[in-house]
Amino acid sequence: MKKIIFAIMGIFALILGACAPQPATAPENGSQAEAESASLRVLVANSFLADIAQNVAGERASVESLIPIGLDPHAFEPTPQDVAKIANSQVLIVNGAGFEEWLEKTIENAGGSAKIIEASEGLEMREPGEDEPGHEEEEEHENDDEHHEGDPHFWLDPVAVIRYVENIRDGLSEIDPDGSETYAQNAANYIEQLRELDTWIRAQVEQIAAERRVLVTDHDTMGYFADRYGFTVIGAIIPSFSTGASPSAQELAGLIDQINDTGAPAIFLDVAANPRLAEQIAGETGVKVIADLHTHSVTAAGGDAPTYIAMLRHNTLRIMEALK
Repeated sequence: MKKIIFAIMGIFALILGACAPQPATAPENGSQAEAESASLRVLVANSFLADIAQNVAGERASVESLIPIGLDPHAFEPTPQDVAKIANSQVLIVNGAGFEEWLEKTIENAGGSAKIIEASEGLEMREPGEDEPGHEEEEEHENDDEHHEGDPHFWLDPVAVIRYVENIRDGLSEIDPDGSETYAQNAANYIEQLRELDTWIRAQVEQIAAERRVLVTDHDTMGYFADRYGFTVIGAIIPSFSTGASPSAQELAGLIDQINDTGAPAIFLDVAANPRLAEQIAGETGVKVIADLHTHSVTAAGGDAPTYIAMLRHNTLRIMEALK
């Protein structure tokens, strides 16, 4: 009888283990043993930001991404389990600048005492360039809960991410003063990598004639990248900083005219974007559709962009290949 009871208990243990929620894939910095022994529980809004945070935290923190890899963060809606994760975390790191449209209500529901670090704090919102749509009609595309005050996609400029690193360093040092020296050294090392990335991207872009440095995207994501590296943003299928908006027929017709007038050779989409409208526009204009950029998420370990730096390298190479 005891053998039967133990066998049944073993089966239940296996079932419970299989059904337990699994953590989001952690950035590949440090071993699993190191993460388990880390003193700080750090929850980060999305995967590319989790990778940046892990580079700063090193072995002193267990870093987890709230939004699963590959999911469009504009479409993210926190579950009760997500709210519980926020309540149980010691630190919550977000992009800020209105990017996490769900944040305020979720924090109210979560309670808890997590320190919130806004990675983009102190960065100035860009203004649309002379040839860009000015977003004067932004409010027509978004309801009050989703409205952005400006472009939150700072991270597509690696030099702007230096401020992210500094804010994360300072925030972690405040809650964990004993680790401040470690955070400072890790941040300095990572900032050097970001500067090297900036130099590398510039070298790639210089291979493209200035008149071909034009971008058309799924929604307005690439403004900071364009400003940094001398591109012109012709337009976007969704003329909004959020994928939650929808383009009008008039806006799509205007984008087709812009593409034809400028000779833009390609439309660049994030892998999570629906390619249907891009393919229709391509049929009207003859442009290529490049549908494998990673603008809002890293990939799993075996993918094209398992880290933030790999993400920007991949995007740069794909853009360069299409514009040559």
